[in-house]
Amino acid sequence: MNVSYKWLKDFTDFDLSPTQLRDLITARAVTVDDLEVLRSDLKDVVVGLVVEVVPHPNSEHLNLTKVDAGGDELLSVVCGAPNVTAGVKYPFAPIGATLPGDFKIEKRKIRGESSNGMLCSARELWLGLDHEGILPIVTDAAPGTKFLSIYDAGDTRLILDVGANRPDALSHEGVAREIAAATGNALRRPSVEGYDAIPQVVRVDRSGTVGGVTVTVDDKDGAPLYIGLVIRGVQVGPSPEWLVSRLDGAGVRSISNVVDATNYVLHGLGHPLHAFDLSKIAGNAVVVRKAAAGEAIRTLDGIDRKLTDTMTVIADAEKAQAIAGVMGASTSEISDSTTDIFLEVAVFNAQRVRNTRKKIGVSTDASYRFERAMDAHAAEEVARYAAALIISLAGGAVDGAPLMIGDALPPQAKVSLRPSRVTKVLGDAVSGAECVSLLNSVGFKSMSCSPSGDCDIIAFEVPSWRADVTQEIDLIEEIARLRGYDSFSNDLRPFRVGNVPDSPAYLVGKRVTETLVSAGYFEVRPIPFVADAGEKGVKLTNPMAENEGMLRSDLISTLGKRVEYNFSHMVSNIRLFEVGVAFENTKTHEGLPTERTMAAVVLTGDRYPAHFTDAKPPQLDIWDARNVAQVVVDAAYGINGNFGKRNAFIQASNEDGAPSSAGVQFLPNQVGDGWTITLDGSAIGRVGAIELDSPVWASPVFGVEIDITPAFTGSKRYPVYKALPTTPSTEFDLALLVSNEQHASDVEAVLRAAAGDLLESLALFDEFKGKGVPEGFRSLAWRLTLRHPDRTLRDKEIEGRRTKILQTLEKELGIKQRAS
Repeated sequence: MNVSYKWLKDFTDFDLSPTQLRDLITARAVTVDDLEVLRSDLKDVVVGLVVEVVPHPNSEHLNLTKVDAGGDELLSVVCGAPNVTAGVKYPFAPIGATLPGDFKIEKRKIRGESSNGMLCSARELWLGLDHEGILPIVTDAAPGTKFLSIYDAGDTRLILDVGANRPDALSHEGVAREIAAATGNALRRPSVEGYDAIPQVVRVDRSGTVGGVTVTVDDKDGAPLYIGLVIRGVQVGPSPEWLVSRLDGAGVRSISNVVDATNYVLHGLGHPLHAFDLSKIAGNAVVVRKAAAGEAIRTLDGIDRKLTDTMTVIADAEKAQAIAGVMGASTSEISDSTTDIFLEVAVFNAQRVRNTRKKIGVSTDASYRFERAMDAHAAEEVARYAAALIISLAGGAVDGAPLMIGDALPPQAKVSLRPSRVTKVLGDAVSGAECVSLLNSVGFKSMSCSPSGDCDIIAFEVPSWRADVTQEIDLIEEIARLRGYDSFSNDLRPFRVGNVPDSPAYLVGKRVTETLVSAGYFEVRPIPFVADAGEKGVKLTNPMAENEGMLRSDLISTLGKRVEYNFSHMVSNIRLFEVGVAFENTKTHEGLPTERTMAAVVLTGDRYPAHFTDAKPPQLDIWDARNVAQVVVDAAYGINGNFGKRNAFIQASNEDGAPSSAGVQFLPNQVGDGWTITLDGSAIGRVGAIELDSPVWASPVFGVEIDITPAFTGSKRYPVYKALPTTPSTEFDLALLVSNEQHASDVEAVLRAAAGDLLESLALFDEFKGKGVPEGFRSLAWRLTLRHPDRTLRDKEIEGRRTKILQTLEKELGIKQRAS
């Protein structure tokens, strides 16, 4: 939304600069995305002090002046204006400056004398039509000061990002209300002559007559409230300069005094309205009805649009003249020949307007506001204000009392607030009196407490323009922002807002995120939209962009794009991860696409930073990726041992003693390097190299993707704390001959089971193929660490455990120790 800095001052007083105002509004109400200085074409103009004026030696009509423009030397400037006087300050455009109209100032010779710039008139600066003399400036500013900093030459436009829950901020009055609350100044509505002379509205149930026009509302669901009034004898013409300036500040083009008045009310007060040329309304009848299927209308933008019977239209006795809440028809627009108008002020069904706008493919300032629900309680006042404004600009008079059709307005909502709850939620003590003061400043009225606020419960009447406030927590949020978020202490308090436990998904995701960050990986948040997600991808019915028409089916593909982006910027060492959602077009029992929370990692480049002792460190390889995958699995599926076991990669046993597929395992891929990760026999992830558009200098890229959704069901695990060991440990290595078809994880499971409770850690540290190793086998070496919690292990115990392990390996897997 565009807001004019000057227009805001019509509603409340403040001494803030545009930059200060931007910061205030952003901190307290809505985000200001940008500031636009509307007269940036004057940015090069400075304050110039004329020090000397003498006649030009070669001209009777020119003068030679010496100008102080803030530099080290005075500038010689030729000027023909008769009013230039020594000792007076004027706007000065130095050499190199560009004036409005793209007029560039260059050094010139005029009648043989050099002119180093130009003293400017109001017309040359586009500040008026007076070009008879140079524009004098009365200011204490030093020569060389920017002209725009001391002369109110232009407006500043604030670009606001207003959320869907704050339709009250879609107007200058709404924004000014927030400014007034912050500064302590009064909020006012610019007065308009003749407002009190406009009759009060007359309410009818469904149909009535105003100014000879019969108004009927057949579609009450589409138009819960409809006000119509007739103004006769207007004279359409150009708008006065003040109105053109206000609209221009908000980015609205001036059209005519009548149309500009409606736009002034829309942007100033936030309520859209529409003026029809009454002479073009057939049968002197206005009917609010549903459109007929296939009915057509040519809108104000000159486009013929087909309507459906789900849309609401404003029609005359013959045809539709406007699409309710969106746009009027070109057949009844205001023109220079218009003398009588029918003015409409309504509240349309927000959902109906949104659906209509989407179907016909057009968005307007009116539809944007109607979609966010209008303040029905303000409609009558807006109608009378708009009528008075039109009459003050274009003349004419209201014909009869305005007609209002609709049910009685609902009472304003009431919400109770407990100051004690405010203190507990926000963490700092906030008195009842402060709660009352803050909420009163933006229109909430305390109904059941004294001004001191000394009550356990305070009832507030919610202003009609704040339909988003429905419960106590909404009032607490208002108090927080009005008090200022930076006013609250940042230390931890000894209580929580509630006793609801954290979501399992949050707990698991947090564990994975913190683990990977501590391991040196950077978290990224790519958008989940892709051009092609394969057969499993989910198509979007209303994509934001044509090349992002599907929801991704995996995270690796989007992370891969981040790697390619880094490669294109000559970054070779990359460690990225994401915890996010992937989608599949298989339907859930609710008929929705399947969503899975995944943890994905990509890595490439050096294994560790270069050092003068190792200028060329080794590159990351697929085993580094496997190690990261194990770290992710440990973080997601267990703490201090997965599911209470000593290691995540262990096989459970069935009742008959045979090993089962329970637990997490890494199974080598049948084709290519890498592993498939399984949980209880079902695949949950993968580890391997990924193919990307990589430059020739880039290292191989490896990826890890693991489904962590199953971990949510058992996420409520807590760390197990143990005392530091007081007895020594014993280590020994086992080098085993393992066939190429045998999984290392199977061997490891048997090692753990045979080593028993004395096993403290087990690590695979070597693989060897070559001399001394039979064909079809490889040598795998594990290091076992044993420790007894109460005493030192004896050599006999250690050797006995070693022998048992080797016997079990040979019996169950046929594996023998490698000969030295």
